[in-house]
Amino acid sequence: MVCKETMRSQILLAAKKRFVHYGYAKTTMAEIAADLNMSPGNLYRYFPGKIDIAQAIADEAAEDTLGKLREIVQKTGLSARSKLSLYLHTELEITYHMLDSDPRIFEVAQFIKKERPHHVNTQLADERKVMREMLEEGVASGEFAIADYEFTAEMIQCATLKFRYPQLWSVLPLDRLKRELDGVLGLILDGISAREGKAKPAVSQRRNEPHEAAVI
Repeated sequence: MVCKETMRSQILLAAKKRFVHYGYAKTTMAEIAADLNMSPGNLYRYFPGKIDIAQAIADEAAEDTLGKLREIVQKTGLSARSKLSLYLHTELEITYHMLDSDPRIFEVAQFIKKERPHHVNTQLADERKVMREMLEEGVASGEFAIADYEFTAEMIQCATLKFRYPQLWSVLPLDRLKRELDGVLGLILDGISAREGKAKPAVSQRRNEPHEAAVI
């Protein structure tokens, strides 16, 4: 007898194949069940609906990306500036290649954004936590001058959202997007870098407000 977690993994794999080949909208729960030689009723025991399957697939991809971003924070021998740059470039390359190889994945992301907007904001918040660690490290090493880590992480995220899902915003090739990211990152780093004679930034008035970046 197949255990529950193994069956869930098989369902996600079958659903992803259908989403990629036929598209999310044209895929039905009955078709996914048929691919697995199970009844639709049995499939609903594992997932209440198609959007729940899509979210589970997105969760797996997001956790994999987050794991790679966490590895950057843990790297030794790199400055906080280098880590922040590597963080943003890594995210760009991961999402660019993912959407380039599986264009229909973007359709799935759009449905999740529409039906589960809070889910998208939760993913953004998880990524800001990783970014905040780099900002705190930069302040500790004297590289950055930041008064509000959470607000700064949120604003960096807002300024670089184009590079999170690049194909949504442009048809530029990866090398051009990297050039743009370097330009934006240069302005960001200049703004948060500690240097002699630079006044300490004022604490954001939003410090005690909940930080939730807008859904893209």
